[in-house]
Amino acid sequence: MNDIYLRLIEVLNSQADPIRAEHSQRFFKTGKGEYAEGDVFLGLTVPKQRIIASKFKDLPLNEIQKMLNSVIHEYRFVAIILIVNRFKLTKDTQERKKLINFYLDNTENINNWDLVDVSARILGEYLYDKDRKELYDLANSGNLWEQRIAIIATSYFIDKNEFADTIKISEILLNHKHDLIHKAVGWMLREVGKRDLNVLLEFLNKYYTVMPRTMLRYSIEKFPQELRLHYLKR
Repeated sequence: MNDIYLRLIEVLNSQADPIRAEHSQRFFKTGKGEYAEGDVFLGLTVPKQRIIASKFKDLPLNEIQKMLNSVIHEYRFVAIILIVNRFKLTKDTQERKKLINFYLDNTENINNWDLVDVSARILGEYLYDKDRKELYDLANSGNLWEQRIAIIATSYFIDKNEFADTIKISEILLNHKHDLIHKAVGWMLREVGKRDLNVLLEFLNKYYTVMPRTMLRYSIEKFPQELRLHYLKR
């Protein structure tokens, strides 16, 4: 077993905070039948995890895989941060492809909303100048986390003033049953609206009467009160 891996695990374990861990267990819905059932927390803050990850940037992918396979949430979070940081630092196309394939091979381990939200954008960046079919495969997969990855990945396109994929994937997920998808779609629609209000209004005028309430509320959060009330009165 790699010495770097053992040191990283030792550092993470040494920073455990049982009180914070107990709160995280509740906050991230780890109880029986909840979306993160079985997830185990050490109780590390996100800034602390980022600092630790920065000190182990050379951890081999096979060791990162071990961390992703763990039930311990912080192990997986740090592993994902390592992938994201490595992707951002390299301009080598083959290395980027390798990292994205590794990421996609591990969607079953990217299984909480914070893990998705901190990482999905690199998929959007990678696919920006490529066929985006992968996003639609994820959106249609029926897997909660893959579907959240699909919509959050489009945040990269939104920042480039490209909204078509966000709109199309929002339509795919419009009738989803889980509030974590409602929130994610509403969030991305709100981001679209910040850049082009007309695109958001066109979507709302077409779908606001059938949108899940949480999705609608998230998408219109920044609207003036009168306009918000117009869409909420349906």
